[in-house]
Amino acid sequence: MSFSSLGLSAELLRAVSDRGYAEPTPVQSRAIPVVLAGRDLQAAAQTGTGKTAGFTLPLLQHLQKNPQRSRAPRVLVLTPTRELAAQVHESVQTYGKYLPFTTALIFGGVNINPQIEKLRRGADIVVATPGRLLDHAQQKTIDLSHVEILVLDEADRMLDMGFIRDIRRILALLPKQRQNLLFSATFSEDIRKLAAGLLHNPEIIDVAPRNSTAERVSQCVYLCEKGVKRALLAWLIGSGNWRQVLIFTRTKHGANRLCTQLQQDGIEAAAIHGNKSQGARTRALTEFKQGHIRALVATDIAARGLDIDQLPHVVNYELPNVPEDYVHRIGRTARAGRAGEAISLVSPDERGCLRDIERLLKQELPRATAEGFRPNPAVLKPEPDNRSAHREHRPQPAHRHESGWHSRSGARGQGQHSARRRNTGRSR
Repeated sequence: MSFSSLGLSAELLRAVSDRGYAEPTPVQSRAIPVVLAGRDLQAAAQTGTGKTAGFTLPLLQHLQKNPQRSRAPRVLVLTPTRELAAQVHESVQTYGKYLPFTTALIFGGVNINPQIEKLRRGADIVVATPGRLLDHAQQKTIDLSHVEILVLDEADRMLDMGFIRDIRRILALLPKQRQNLLFSATFSEDIRKLAAGLLHNPEIIDVAPRNSTAERVSQCVYLCEKGVKRALLAWLIGSGNWRQVLIFTRTKHGANRLCTQLQQDGIEAAAIHGNKSQGARTRALTEFKQGHIRALVATDIAARGLDIDQLPHVVNYELPNVPEDYVHRIGRTARAGRAGEAISLVSPDERGCLRDIERLLKQELPRATAEGFRPNPAVLKPEPDNRSAHREHRPQPAHRHESGWHSRSGARGQGQHSARRRNTGRSR
């Protein structure tokens, strides 16, 4: 199947060709005809499968085929984070560059006045985060009464972040007669409830198993002690000559600390999290994409929606508390059919989190070893698997005897040999 067979206009096909795309992804080939037909849509797909173009292209064609003279927005796209809003806005501009439509990007953390001026001049398409959009609605600087298509992108993430009340307030401002598109990484029960009250007789698309990981992602685990993680990470980056790696930590403070430590190790690094100003976050992401920064250290704010072309490596410096977030994190690599590698550095107190992730994936992740870092057998020894339905997975303190990785030369992090992987990936 080609994009031309989907019924897209010549202008859109030209823009797609400029991007170097010849064939649509599965979610695009299934979603685009549904949206062009004017039907509501509930779509789930792995990250990196082209969901954004799956709704951007047909909504642009809708505007092209149904021209109207109005300064009020006709399409509203809601996203959970500023970074995702910026990416969707960029996608709309990229695919709509041969069409005469105007767009507005609305999110918090920046001066609201330029946004007000942009809306005053008129915008056919508005891409927004819920909080700042409601600020505009309260100040009466945006008119949502002409919206024809509503898109909820990464809807499950918006629910996770507590946006459900804001979403309901926004829905009350929209016309009752409209087309609704809901895109999500998973079909959780909360998403199904939201869809039931939002969508009318929707087409349902699920192009990937729930909580599955991208097939092209190579995953492995290094069992190590907390105090050796930084040295092991620096060694992996240096010995592998990694030019681009996205590293996840649990906390903002942890991201800042690791960023500083990597810089001290001579590795160009930047941190991105919620306490950073929007300008700082944008600069860090831009420099990372352009290759000026080798390591981008992030909290889970960056785990969803970020589209980084050809990102080869993702590292879980700390495992997430929620197993599903592991899937979203490693989905930053192996996008658009490319291969990628996801590495997790797991300390003894994170073994419960690792078990939960492996249960979710229904597989045991391969363990890896690095010459120059010798694992203590106490760390590698599997713990008994108590499968009580009501068991709480609380991290247990690491004991002094459960040492993890030690440099054979006695100095941590100075290994000189390449990593060696031991595959123990049997199905459970």
